[in-house]
Amino acid sequence: MNNYIKILGCSLIALLISGCNSASMSKEQLAKIQLQKERLGKVLFFDKNLSKNRTESCSTCHNPQTGFVDNRDNGVNKMASLGDDNKSIGDRQAPTATYAKYSPKFHYDAKKKEYIGGQFWDGRAPTLADQAGAPPLNPAEMGMPDKKSIINRVKENEYYVKQFKEIYGDHIFESNDKAYTALTKVIEAFEMTKEFAPFDSKYDRYLEGKYDLTPLEDLGKSIFFSNNNNSCANCHVLRGEDKKYETFTNYEYHNIGTPINNKLRAKNGVKAIDNGLLNNPEVTDVKQKGKYKVPTLRNVAVTAPYMHNGVFKDLRTVIEFYDKYNNTKRKINPETGKPWAEPEVESTIAKEKLKAKRLSDRKVDALVAFLKLLTDKRYEHLLKK
Repeated sequence: MNNYIKILGCSLIALLISGCNSASMSKEQLAKIQLQKERLGKVLFFDKNLSKNRTESCSTCHNPQTGFVDNRDNGVNKMASLGDDNKSIGDRQAPTATYAKYSPKFHYDAKKKEYIGGQFWDGRAPTLADQAGAPPLNPAEMGMPDKKSIINRVKENEYYVKQFKEIYGDHIFESNDKAYTALTKVIEAFEMTKEFAPFDSKYDRYLEGKYDLTPLEDLGKSIFFSNNNNSCANCHVLRGEDKKYETFTNYEYHNIGTPINNKLRAKNGVKAIDNGLLNNPEVTDVKQKGKYKVPTLRNVAVTAPYMHNGVFKDLRTVIEFYDKYNNTKRKINPETGKPWAEPEVESTIAKEKLKAKRLSDRKVDALVAFLKLLTDKRYEHLLKK
């Protein structure tokens, strides 16, 4: 291999793909390759040609203008995504891609006795690259039949071909599997950039002394981080109160008793129980049934609807739903005017983690006010007044 290929064809990822030795490259050369991957990944993230009918890209369901979620109505009030075939409706909401890079690789923590990390609501994609590779091959999403078909779409674009060869070497397209792995890695590289995790919300500015909390926001913050008052901190705090770069999730999996979204099921025709974490091929323990990954609360105020199936429209409803476990006065779902629906899976509800002091209406308002503080600066205009 000549020096040109050594410089442009080697990278940390290329070690796996082409056997190059990245140790022979300077930091400047590695940085250049990384920047190439990020730029290429960004273009691919927005490319609808990677879907069967050329109508859907990664950004369709993870729109950067709306918190990297699917803001289309899809005929189901944004509760789930519409596929490239213009008829398939999913049964789960596309989670925000913001701050997803901080989720650890999916694994079982023997000490905590908990499954942790991964991507998707059930962690079935161990890494961001694995997640990026799933939707193009899903018949209900981007609908491509196989990796070869996707790589053929890539090879239609001269810029893509040039970039892939410069990053991974001239032989990258000799194997569809290796080329597809490279495709997922460059999209992952883009999703690892600061564009997805700026940490510039009012909460972050407060930590830097650049924003003063209102009395209601301050009350909400105190309630949120207090184990004595609320259960939020049990699952949505990783680093601790007033710590920088808090992602507001511990990346664990729990069942909070979310009910079936009957309106969504009426549209997509799904009848089977969603087993949550138990749907992950790596998980066989029936005690994991009905558990879902704890989502980040970053940008939660602008990424409605809520829960894995989009069953709740309003953030305040979510807090009242949690409060119903401890407050006998919270008997009615404010969105339906009827009693809270039964959980889809009741046997594994995390009752101990949900224990907390009951909330007054003012404390509910305070928590909503605090959660609004977690909105990235670029999305603050989306907040409801």
